[in-house]
Amino acid sequence: MSDAPANMFAGNPLDRAGDRRNDPNFIAEMVAHPEALALSCDAAGPVVEDGPEGPRLVWTPLAAARPGAVGDEIFLGLWKDAPVFALEVESGGAPLREAAMALSPADAAMAGAAKSLFDWRRRHRFCANCGAATEPACGGWKRVCPGCAVEHFPRVDPVCIMLPVFEGRCFVARGPTWPPGRMSAPAGFIEPGETIEEACARELFEEAGLKVTRVRHHSSQPWPFPSQLMIGLVCAVESDAVTLDPAELAEGVWLTRQEAADALAGRHPAVIAPPPVAIARTLIRAWVEGFEA
Repeated sequence: MSDAPANMFAGNPLDRAGDRRNDPNFIAEMVAHPEALALSCDAAGPVVEDGPEGPRLVWTPLAAARPGAVGDEIFLGLWKDAPVFALEVESGGAPLREAAMALSPADAAMAGAAKSLFDWRRRHRFCANCGAATEPACGGWKRVCPGCAVEHFPRVDPVCIMLPVFEGRCFVARGPTWPPGRMSAPAGFIEPGETIEEACARELFEEAGLKVTRVRHHSSQPWPFPSQLMIGLVCAVESDAVTLDPAELAEGVWLTRQEAADALAGRHPAVIAPPPVAIARTLIRAWVEGFEA
């Protein structure tokens, strides 16, 4: 594997210590560790500061940061055997979509994980089974209901995002609420009882009337808005005849490799490529560089 992650929010450098965080004694030791550090996030994103090489996360000794936090800290993992936590604060964070493009890949990945966990925690304060208030466990990676003993874990919603290709062209489309010219690869949630390939074929046919003949996986991306796993695909389709579902797509275009390259470079007269934070841009660039279904 390459040292550099293919997509934003991938490449978290921490040892998650998933085999040890279930032990309350281990978590207590990490909280009391003299080198324990914490990053702070509000509902929008992480607290950042200007560093010598650009924006970076603000790291604070855990003991000093805890008094101003909302709720318990979440154990993110270990950095060279020193524990790293995340704390939720009321305000002061930068919107993560914008901040991620300026942060280092490692900082963006850690901030993305923290934001996903805090979003999940806010949505699971009460048990879905009996309605009782839940309690944190496993360093924040689990919530337990004291009423019915049901355990709740952070969920990740799988999404297939696919770049259709046909005879040397790729298809990109614009959602109904997007600004004119902004194009991306079609995407959709994977449904229960459905494979990645089946979801790719179903979503593309539903949204654009395109029939998939072959699917190839390129890469994946944790997407912390609030907590999805984007599964990036390039797929061959049997024709370029498009029938758009206007509820899903406002318009779509077929681009040659040169036209797609121009869009990535900001030179296309009518198409605005996805931003660097999006896996759709990775897929388009990979296809321009020769990646095929």
